[in-house]
Amino acid sequence: MNLHLFLSQIPKTPITLIPKIHKFPPFFQSIHYTYQTPNPQNSQIIHESEKICKILLKKTDFSTKSIADSLNSCSVNVSPLLVNEVVKKLSNSGVLALSFFRWAEKEKGFVYNEESYHGLIESLGKIKQFKMVWILIDELKAKGLLSKEAFVLVSRRYARGRKVKEAIEAFERMEKYGLVCDDQDYNRLLDTLCKSRNVAKAQEVFDKWKGRRFKASVKAYTILLEGWGVEKNLLRLNEVYREMMCDGIEPDVVSYGIMIHAYCKVKKYDEAIEMFKEMERKKIKATPHVYCTLINGLGSEKRLVEALKYFELYKGSGFELEVFTYNSMVGAYCWSMRMDDAYKLVDEMRRCKIGPNTRTYDIILHHLIRGRRTNEAYSVFQKMSDDPGCEPTISTYEIIVRMFCNEDRIDMALRVWDQMKAKGVLPGMHSFSTLINSFCRENRLEDACGYFQEMLDMGMRPPVPMFDNLKRALLDEGKEETVKALWRKVEKLRKSPLVG
Repeated sequence: MNLHLFLSQIPKTPITLIPKIHKFPPFFQSIHYTYQTPNPQNSQIIHESEKICKILLKKTDFSTKSIADSLNSCSVNVSPLLVNEVVKKLSNSGVLALSFFRWAEKEKGFVYNEESYHGLIESLGKIKQFKMVWILIDELKAKGLLSKEAFVLVSRRYARGRKVKEAIEAFERMEKYGLVCDDQDYNRLLDTLCKSRNVAKAQEVFDKWKGRRFKASVKAYTILLEGWGVEKNLLRLNEVYREMMCDGIEPDVVSYGIMIHAYCKVKKYDEAIEMFKEMERKKIKATPHVYCTLINGLGSEKRLVEALKYFELYKGSGFELEVFTYNSMVGAYCWSMRMDDAYKLVDEMRRCKIGPNTRTYDIILHHLIRGRRTNEAYSVFQKMSDDPGCEPTISTYEIIVRMFCNEDRIDMALRVWDQMKAKGVLPGMHSFSTLINSFCRENRLEDACGYFQEMLDMGMRPPVPMFDNLKRALLDEGKEETVKALWRKVEKLRKSPLVG
């Protein structure tokens, strides 16, 4: 199937893709998509949330009064669903999310709920506004809405910000707030530490507290297996596996999936396949995630025949067909640059009513750009929103902005940037970095400083490499005072916690 035919087969009928969750073993919940007619209420919420985000993204004055004045004139009906949706859309800017929330809570129809608070904790944690995060925790407590999930979010944000000591302390503060920790909570702490690349600390916590504060389980061991697998440390992974077996705990399908993934990550595909066969010998049925892992790994090595073999095994496994495993096979075709086969598989997804989704398009775009087929990539990008459930996300926009910046076509990058903001999609830190670095390369330092200021206004702290690049470009042009002014603004942002 060529590109023209692929694009022509994108359906034009407005159909909403509703994710349907079905229960798989822990860690791996698969989503498949069923086609339904749009819910008018959901459509209204999405429309009004985009309207609010567009208003906020046009602002240059982010004071509480200025934002309130703008929102008071936008004529929307505040509801819990709307507040949750806007906070979610503003997840890359804790400053804007908090300002919107403080305005909304004074409006008729506002109701306090966990979801909006959790969204705020996530967005403020991203920009390390932990003083404000704890204020929100206290508000949740006062309103009777505080749950363990809030502490999981706080710990995760500390851990991702390389504040491991604070992450563990946040977890331990749960009991001071009247919440009792159980084995599942300790597993979530281990998971938080491992997923933030602090596996050694997770192992230390496990060794120190095992048998004292919690009972080791297959889930706890599997979390550590995953952590060491991500670190590509097969020596430690095998040590954990042996300890697990010595404790009389047999690996389950999730444990095997994790170990297969670890072998694939270090390109030991034959060992991964042998472990799959061991599962079969033990009568442990592989999940779609296991098939995904093998298809992804073998596909990335251009072992396409073997990837297809496991894709066909998956289709005959009895599991419902789902978008994620199909995406793995789309990626396998793309690694071999067999784009026509990838397009055909996307069409099969449509016929089976399981997709595609935005991730499908992101995979295709990534590989078209890798193959320097940038015109084709832009054509696919322009058409993808016509496919139900395939509206570009921040990830998609970042792919295309980076593509044009790498080709020194900053005019096109800015066109896509403006399109992104017009859709109410908030630029992320990586998007700003890509654009500012491109301005520096082209010596458009006024533009670079303008976007840098916008990034600061949204409460985002600049990545060190990008800021160093901007400072170097400014100093090369003799703009030492500008560098000092920018440094003062960054320090002010770093040292001035929100008090909203």
